[in-house]
Amino acid sequence: MSRVRFATAQALFDTFPETYKNISAKPTDQFPIDFLKDLVSQSKFEDAVTFCCFLLPRREAVWWACGCIRTFLGDIPQSQAAGLLAAEAWVYNPDEQHRAAAAELGAKSDSNDPMTWLALGAGWSGGMLMSQAPVPPFMTARAVRIAILLTVRFFRKKDELPPRLKACIADAIGLAEKGLS
Repeated sequence: MSRVRFATAQALFDTFPETYKNISAKPTDQFPIDFLKDLVSQSKFEDAVTFCCFLLPRREAVWWACGCIRTFLGDIPQSQAAGLLAAEAWVYNPDEQHRAAAAELGAKSDSNDPMTWLALGAGWSGGMLMSQAPVPPFMTARAVRIAILLTVRFFRKKDELPPRLKACIADAIGLAEKGLS
């Protein structure tokens, strides 16, 4: 049984209007997984990554982004992995303590570092912004999108990009259909 939370790609775009400016492909009435597969078949990988970030529920999106970063970077030195580890800790135990710790780490880290954005993705999964307004539901998707796209931008083995992106997107499809175990 599929756990995809949108009936159509159009429904996702309508739920998250920011996708209209971040995805060049026009929304359709296709089932989201079919829309995503079409993006991949056309090698529209940035569009596909962005679509995945909004397709997945917040916890799954953070988990998926952590996996993508590991797919691209391999073994990450402990000294550089704080944001990744904070995000993964929140996925394993999505309580307020882990969420707040990830948000705090992300807020004081380098905005050019994909690990920062992973921490922010977890940190922005709930709670309040500094203005004491609730965190908008799109903030996790926005943060994990930045984390993945920064990683891709700095990835040096350009010939390996398409197969790695396809693998990451296949993982997102699995998470969208089955959720986290």
